[in-house]
Amino acid sequence: MPTTSTVKPLESPDEKRESRWSCLPTCGMEWNTFWTGGVCPGCGKHWLHTQCPECHQRSLHKDWYHFPDEVGESREVEHGLPVEA
Repeated sequence: MPTTSTVKPLESPDEKRESRWSCLPTCGMEWNTFWTGGVCPGCGKHWLHTQCPECHQRSLHKDWYHFPDEVGESREVEHGLPVEA
């Protein structure tokens, strides 16, 4: 079965499992945003953008996910990622 990977949309494929993001200014929860598809487990806020913890540039959260070609848009829907019309 094909697997999903996360890759920084603006730089190298270097998302680390130990990386954490903070839900600020909402609830302050810290978690790995890729474990939840950009949804804060503390308050349920859905973050449309994700900031790189290294270079601090923001990109659409869905652009960090790279699905095998044969899977396509249906996997984005399955993971709760917004799909552009």
